Amino acid sequence: MARRRRTSAATVVFFMLVSLIAFAAFVPAFAPLPSLSLHRSGPHGATYRSFKIDEDKFWKNSKPFQIIGGDLHYFRVLPEYWEDRLLRAKALGLNTIQTYVPWNLHEPKPGELMFEGIADIISYLKLCQKLDLLVMLRVGPYICGEWDFGGFPPWLLSIEPKIKLRSSDPAYIKLVDRWWSVLLPKVASVLYQNGGPVIMVQIENEYGSYGNDKGYMRHLVDLARGHLGNDIVLYTTDGGTIDTLRKGTVGRNDVFSAVDFDTGSEPWPAFQLQKLFNPPGKSPPLCAEFYTGWLTHWREKPAQTGANFTAAALEKILAKGGSAVLYMAHGGTNFGFYNGANTGGNEADYKPDLTSYDYDAPIKEHGDVDNPKYKAIRKVVEQYSEAPLPQFPSSIKKTGYGKIHLQRSTSVFGLISKQYPANVVVSEKPLSMEVVGQMFGFLMYSSDYSTGDDGGYLSIPKVHDRGQVYISCQSRGPEYAGVIERWSDKSLRLPVTHCAERIKLYILVENMGRVNYGQYIYDQKGILSSVYLNGKALNGWEMYQIPLAEKKVEPAFYFGRFYIPDANQIKDTFISFNGWGKGAAYMNDFNIGRYWPSSGPQCNLYVPAPILRRGENIVVVFELESPEPNYSLYSVDEPDFTCGSTVKDH
Repeated sequence: MARRRRTSAATVVFFMLVSLIAFAAFVPAFAPLPSLSLHRSGPHGATYRSFKIDEDKFWKNSKPFQIIGGDLHYFRVLPEYWEDRLLRAKALGLNTIQTYVPWNLHEPKPGELMFEGIADIISYLKLCQKLDLLVMLRVGPYICGEWDFGGFPPWLLSIEPKIKLRSSDPAYIKLVDRWWSVLLPKVASVLYQNGGPVIMVQIENEYGSYGNDKGYMRHLVDLARGHLGNDIVLYTTDGGTIDTLRKGTVGRNDVFSAVDFDTGSEPWPAFQLQKLFNPPGKSPPLCAEFYTGWLTHWREKPAQTGANFTAAALEKILAKGGSAVLYMAHGGTNFGFYNGANTGGNEADYKPDLTSYDYDAPIKEHGDVDNPKYKAIRKVVEQYSEAPLPQFPSSIKKTGYGKIHLQRSTSVFGLISKQYPANVVVSEKPLSMEVVGQMFGFLMYSSDYSTGDDGGYLSIPKVHDRGQVYISCQSRGPEYAGVIERWSDKSLRLPVTHCAERIKLYILVENMGRVNYGQYIYDQKGILSSVYLNGKALNGWEMYQIPLAEKKVEPAFYFGRFYIPDANQIKDTFISFNGWGKGAAYMNDFNIGRYWPSSGPQCNLYVPAPILRRGENIVVVFELESPEPNYSLYSVDEPDFTCGSTVKDH
C-alpha cells in the first residue's frame, strides 16, 4: 500500500493526454499475451480449471469474470476467527480475497521457518476455497501494508556489508531466492489450475513508488515462473500515474499490470493509463487497492471515510465492468510488535501506526458489520453479484469482565540484574538492536560517567525510536531523568546526583515499529550514533536484552487475573488503559499489542475470545512510565478511540 500525495482527477487526465504524445517511447512493445491458463480436456475427459486474461476481461473457466474482492490478512486475525471474517466478507458480496504474505512472520530467524497457527497460510487459503472464495496472493518479498519493515525480516538489518533492499544486489537476491524456494512450492499446490483458490500472484508491491530496477523485477518474475509454472496470472500493482507505472511494471507480456488510486478520483482515466502498460486486449480494468478507509498513527485523529462517498466511488468502477479489491475489507489487529510506521520529509519525522488496524473498513477490527459503510458497499455490490448475497451477518457477542486489579511484579532493572552476564552484549560503542539480536520490543543500554559531568547535557543524534533515560549512584537506585525521542533533536539536562563515585547511565530504547514505506525503509532500531554528554562521546557500553517475547516513574511489570466461571461466558472484550502511561500488554501469554493512551487515539486493546479461557485469565503489563494510581485495568465491551490530549488531524 503506497503513501502517495492525493491527486486530482484533472491531474490524472492531464497525465493521460501527455502520455499519448510524449511518453510513447517508454511503453514496451508487447507481443500478444498468450492465454495464461488454458481450459482444456485432460486424461479420461477431465476438465482443467482456468483463469486467464483476454479481450480486456478476466475469464474464469471460459466465462467473463468481474473481480469484486477485498484484502483480509490472515496474519491480522486469529485462526479461530478466519472463517467468521471470511463469511462476513462473502456476505458483503465479495468473490475474491487478497492477502499479503509477510516474510518476517514466516522466517523470524534465518532458516527458522514458521507455518503454524496464525502463520498457517495454506490452511487459510484452503479455507477460502471451502467458502468458494478465490484468492489474489501478494507474495512480496516486500509487502508494505503498514506492517513492520514492510514484511522484511529484521535480521536483514544485521547483515554486513549492508544489503540493498528491493534491488538486484546479489546478497539480497540470494536471500529472496532461498525464501521463495520454501514459500512458492507451497503456493503451487493451491493454484487455481491445480485445484486451489489462487487465481493471481502479485510480484513485489507498488515498486514504481520506490525504485526502477527492471533486472530485479524480472528476476522475481523468472523465479515465480520457475516455481509456479506458466499458467498462473502474475501481476504488479502501482499507482495510476505515468511515472509509477513506468518504473514499477515489468515490461514483459506475461505479467499483468494493475493500478490503484485515491478513492473518489475518477477511475477510468487511470484505467486508460493502465492500458498503455499492458498488451492490446490484455488490460481488464482493475483497481487492486480500492481504499475503504485509511491508516491511523499515534497522536492522530482516527481516519474516517464517508460510507456513501466510498460506495459511490466503488460503483463508478463496477458499473462499467471494472474490477476492484477493497483495501481493506477487514483490517484486523497488529498484534504483538508488528505495526509499521511512516516518515515525512526526513527519517526523524517518524509516525508509528496503532495496534488497531481497523482502517475504517466495512468489517470492523472486532468483526462487527452493523455499520453504514458495510451496508452501503453491500447495497452497491449486490447489483453486480452473479448470485444472491448471503444473509446479513449478526453482530459478534462482546462483554466486559469489569475491574482487573494488578500487582507490581518486578522492575526492568531487577530483571536485567538477574540476567548478567547472560543476554548482555559489551561494546565500546552502542550497537543496533538487530546486531545485538533484539529484533522487537526493547533494549537497555548502560554506561557510566564521572562526577565531573554531574548534571550535564545528554544528546543522542540518532535514536530509533524512543529512549527513556535513568541515572543512579551505587548507593541508591535508578532515577528517571527524561526521554529522548526520534522525532525531537533536543538534548536532555540530567539531574544533579551528588554521587560520590561514577554515575551509572541507563537508556531503555523502544522499537516502536519499523518504517514500512518510502526511502527510509532501511530502519535499524536502537541507538545508532554515539551518545554525547556535555559534547563528549561516552564509550564503554553494555546492552541488555529485554525478553518480552517470552513474557516513581520506572519501567516495571504488573500482573493481574480475572475469572470466567463458564465456557459459555467467554466472549470478545477490550482492555481499557485509561490512566496508564505507555507500554505493551499480554493476555494469557499472547501479546495483544502496544498501548499509549496519553498520545491516543486508541484507548483500548482488542482481546478476541479465543485468547481467553474458562477459569483464571492472566494479564501482564509492561509499563514504561507510570501505572494507573490504583493499578487497575478494566475489561469493557466496546472499542474507544477518544484518548490523547495532543490528537491532531492528518
